[in-house]
Amino acid sequence: MASSLGMQSSPSRTASFLKPSSSLSRCCSRQTSLSFNGARTRISSTNTIKCDIAEPLNFGNGKPTIPVLNGQTFPKFLESARVDKTVNRNDTRLKLFSGTANPALSQEVAWYMGLELGKINIKRFADGEIYVQLQESVRGCDVFLLQPTCPQANENLMELLIMIDACRRASAKNITAVIPYFGYARADRKASFMAGQLLTQGRESIAAKLVANLITEAGANRILACDLHSGQSMGYFDIPVDHVYGQPVILDYLASKTICFSDLVVVSPDVGGVARARAFAKKLSDAPLAIVDKRRQGHNVAEVMNLIGDVKGKVAVMVDDMIDTAGTIAKGAALLHEEGAREVYACCTHAVFSPPAIERLSSGLFQEVIITNTIPVVEKNYFPQLTVLSVASLLGETIWRVHDDCSVSSIFQ
Repeated sequence: MASSLGMQSSPSRTASFLKPSSSLSRCCSRQTSLSFNGARTRISSTNTIKCDIAEPLNFGNGKPTIPVLNGQTFPKFLESARVDKTVNRNDTRLKLFSGTANPALSQEVAWYMGLELGKINIKRFADGEIYVQLQESVRGCDVFLLQPTCPQANENLMELLIMIDACRRASAKNITAVIPYFGYARADRKASFMAGQLLTQGRESIAAKLVANLITEAGANRILACDLHSGQSMGYFDIPVDHVYGQPVILDYLASKTICFSDLVVVSPDVGGVARARAFAKKLSDAPLAIVDKRRQGHNVAEVMNLIGDVKGKVAVMVDDMIDTAGTIAKGAALLHEEGAREVYACCTHAVFSPPAIERLSSGLFQEVIITNTIPVVEKNYFPQLTVLSVASLLGETIWRVHDDCSVSSIFQ
C-alpha cells in the first residue's frame, strides 16, 4: 500500500517503552530490528509479542484500510518459542461460517487459517424474519460461527442464534460461537446508584445473563469472545468461554511509535476501567497510571471530573474496552489537556461509534484514536485520526488451538 501509519523508530534517539519482563519488551534488552515492507522499523526484543501484517495500513483521505492477511504469513508473536508447534492445520473436520455482521473480519480469519469460509445462505423475508441454510455438510465437524453482536445488535444476535440452531440440527459435533464483540455485556449487574440517587432494586434486567442463556440454549458448546466488558460475564455462561484479549495488537502498534517511555502515562477514563488500565500500564514498562474520577454530587447537578495522577508534559494513553458515544473519553481528554498533557491517544478494542462519537473524536482532542476491527467501521465514520488494527490473526490462532485442544492462554503470556 501507498503509505504507513507507523513512524520509523530510531534506536539512537528514541527509547521503546516496553517492559523487558513482560510479553512485550524494551528495546534496550536484546534489541532486534523488524522491518515491515521497508515502510517502518520496529525495535523489540526476541520475545516480543507481534501481530504481523502482510501490508501496513493506509490512511489516505482519512479512510483506514484494514490489511488483507496472507494465509501463508504467520504473525511473529505466534512463532515464538512458547507457542506449541504441534497444532494440526490441515484438519478437514474444522468448518468456519460467517454471519453478515462482519464478513470482512471473517474472511481475514479464514485467510490467516488457510481455510475457505463455509457455504451458507442467510436471508431475510419481507417481514424481517431470518432464514439460515447451511449449504454443505457439517455432520461430525467442529464448527466455528463468526458473528459479533454489534449494531444492529438484536438483528445480529438473532442471526447468530439461528445459525447455531442450524448447525445443531445438521449434527455438528461441536459448535463454537466466535463473538468478537459481545453485545449486552454492559448490562451485567443491577446498578445501586445512578446520578447520586438510590434506585429501587429489582427493576432492571441483567441482559448479559439472558443473552448467555439464549446462546447456550440454542445449542452452542463453547464461546470465543474478545475483550468482554467485564470478566464476570464469563460466569454467566454454563459452557466454556475462551477470552481473547486485543491488547497485544494495540501494544504492538504503540511500540512502533516514537514515544519515550518516560514521557508516557496510561489513563483510565473512569473508575470502572482501572483494572484494565493498570494491566495495560504494566505491559508498558510499568508506566504511571492516572484516573479520571467522574461523579455527581446530587440530583440534576453537573458532573464533576477530577484527575488522580500527574499528566503534565506527558503523552497520555487513554484505554477502554469500547467507545460508544465517546462522551466519557472525550470529556476525559479535555480534562487531560487542561492538566497539561502534551498529547492524548485513545485506545479501545470495540468501536461502537454511536452518534455523536465521530464529532467528539475528530474534534482535535486526540492525536490518534486506535481501535480494532471487531466491529466494522462504516465509511461515513472514517476520520483522519482513526487507526484500525486487525485481530484476525489472534482469532484465527485461537480457533486453531481450541480445535486442537491446545492451550489458549499461552498465546498471551
